Amino acid sequence: MNSSTVTFADAVKLLGVSLDSTNVVRACTYHARALQHIRPLLTVDAAKTIASAIVGARLDYCNSLLLGTSEYNLDRLQRVQNRLAHVVLPFLAGATEARRELHWLPVIQRITFKLATITYKARRSGQPVYLTNSLHKYLPTRNPRSASALLLQQPPATTVFSSRASPVAAPSVWNSLNILTQLKLSLPSKVD
Repeated sequence: MNSSTVTFADAVKLLGVSLDSTNVVRACTYHARALQHIRPLLTVDAAKTIASAIVGARLDYCNSLLLGTSEYNLDRLQRVQNRLAHVVLPFLAGATEARRELHWLPVIQRITFKLATITYKARRSGQPVYLTNSLHKYLPTRNPRSASALLLQQPPATTVFSSRASPVAAPSVWNSLNILTQLKLSLPSKVD
């Protein structure tokens, strides 16, 4: 930028969130292996609680920042979650079946769910203000059937990175929800 060199870093800490390529996977794998060693001594409920508290919390921490990340990173996180589900319920044949039995969403759906939840809360409570101020109701120029839908105006994304920003990603995720879900979630909101 302006004839200066921008170097890439392996890890970045921004607003208290450490972003790096291996830390989450490494920590989750470590704890999943530790749980596997003591799993025969635990009930299913106890194993599920420990898995959710220790590993699930790491997978969910600031995961809305992962929207739009590479398939490679999502696959790595999904493998960690699959391994954890298989540790908790080792008697089931596959990880998908174990996740279903545990009522765990796959990683990409957890990311989408988190962003939809944040958007809902911002619309409902008006907090955080910086996000609420960037969310605007979609007001079409004519009166199509979608005018009664609870859509949000989606600003144009100029780059791949800008499409991952909250003001662009949040309306995109919200608008992708079906109308019944939006209606169930949309109580009086603060978005104008």
